Amino acid sequence: MHDLNELLELSKLIASQAGQKLLDSYTPSHKEYIHCSELPKEIKAGADAFMEKYILQELTATGLPVLSEESGYIQGQHESQYMFIIDPLDGTFNFVKDLGPCAVSIALWHDNKPIFGVIYNLVEKKLYWGGGGLGAYCDDESISVSNTSKIEHASICTGFPVRFDVDNDSGMQKFWCLIKPYVKVRMLGSAAVSLLNVAKGSADVYSEQNIMLWDVAAGIAIVEGAGGVINSLPSTIKYSLDVFASNKFLVENQ
Repeated sequence: MHDLNELLELSKLIASQAGQKLLDSYTPSHKEYIHCSELPKEIKAGADAFMEKYILQELTATGLPVLSEESGYIQGQHESQYMFIIDPLDGTFNFVKDLGPCAVSIALWHDNKPIFGVIYNLVEKKLYWGGGGLGAYCDDESISVSNTSKIEHASICTGFPVRFDVDNDSGMQKFWCLIKPYVKVRMLGSAAVSLLNVAKGSADVYSEQNIMLWDVAAGIAIVEGAGGVINSLPSTIKYSLDVFASNKFLVENQ
């Protein structure tokens, strides 16, 4: 039987240390990248491999299964309904281009439901964590979602995942219908940080279609801990979701 508090503290430590290791041991090779042959809009950088190696080394020692963006599903030492879900570096393009936010993301889920999430924001050098029943925090300061109740006053964070078909007219129309009621639309290039902005009330909504589970697993838990509401459904690709995250007022008024 695993102690969830111990796993949370371990995850916080690993995320913080991984982020600091990348920042402290930076070399030009960390920003060298290639475009993936199967997904031309996806890039992989040296930093992705550097981060995953350290995080997996620490997490697999718990014996629990791990789902990682880089390595896929890794069986644990024992059968368990608990699973770590990690994105060693969410916002890789932002990182290599110095373009915007990027983060280390670690979540623990049980039977397809979030238990807690931990995100280390590499630009802010701050640790966010939380989950349903745990609350949500930036370092040790409590955070909460906004109280915006009118969609015409609300902001939305969104984006085009690398698997989004921009040539699909119906998909583009659906995207336009999603964003047009909001007063402001922001594309940050990091789903994890977009969800953090909802959790701390800087943004009111995050929504994305066909987003991969490792991109949002930790952020979903933190939004729930911050008093937000998550509507998510499995999407068309394995390990992908259609996600709508918001404060409760905007969800009620949808």
